[in-house]
Amino acid sequence: MTTWLNASFQMQFRVIGGLTVRFAQSRGQGQEHALLLSPWPESLLAFEPVWSRLAEHAHLVAIDLPGFGHSQRDDALLSPRAMSEFITAAAGAFGLEHPHLIAPGTGTAAALFAAARYPGRLRSLVVGSGAAAVPLQLGGMVKDIIEAPDLDGFRRADPRQLVNAALSGISRYTLPESVRDDYLASYQGNRFAESARYLRSYPAELPVLAGLLPQIDTPVQIIAGAGDTAVPPVNATFLHERLPHSKLDVLDAGHFTWEDAAAEYAALVTNWWRGKANGSRK
Repeated sequence: MTTWLNASFQMQFRVIGGLTVRFAQSRGQGQEHALLLSPWPESLLAFEPVWSRLAEHAHLVAIDLPGFGHSQRDDALLSPRAMSEFITAAAGAFGLEHPHLIAPGTGTAAALFAAARYPGRLRSLVVGSGAAAVPLQLGGMVKDIIEAPDLDGFRRADPRQLVNAALSGISRYTLPESVRDDYLASYQGNRFAESARYLRSYPAELPVLAGLLPQIDTPVQIIAGAGDTAVPPVNATFLHERLPHSKLDVLDAGHFTWEDAAAEYAALVTNWWRGKANGSRK
């Protein structure tokens, strides 16, 4: 089935690694390619505000990661290290030999694991708004999920209320109802609580990632929101101080920089693609 959000945003499904995955890709083929990973608890529609701007500079493929958005879950992939393997498999499935990777939020750690484990596979990364600091520096619902003794309380809660509570962090952007409905549908039933298991892997996974950061040669653009209370900017600083080839920009926004500050976010990404990804620290 194919669904069109607008004339340039076509959503479809395909099987990758035995899982049914929802994706969208821009029309036409350019010399540059970019793979975009859905943030939690949203979906690939999170990129709609920046889609047309980014599509002027690269051929785009956006995917709902397994267990997120409308893609099928595999319990074995509910950690950043495991998800990094799927990311490289997805790039191969779409024929993206040396793509840029945009991985905000929950995609941040997985993207960095992928860059560490497969040197040279990715041309550059755009990350941010994702947990990275060790010890953990998190707030709000993310902190509550990780520190809860189990997920029973989240399983009993109304997932619509949980998703809407998370989306209240969007302060400057008016979320279209059709997009909000897609986010809510993405985490209906037990999908919210099950997807939260990914976050609960952070205490074990992030210390391992921290040890790998100095070895990552892939250029990394880090974008954070100054007002992010869920994943404070200290997480972005932690990455910037340890990655050999990184650039850090902090926007006047909350957690959802790609929506709250779409124009600024898109400008940073396209400038990065146009030649800023040259391995220098700025």
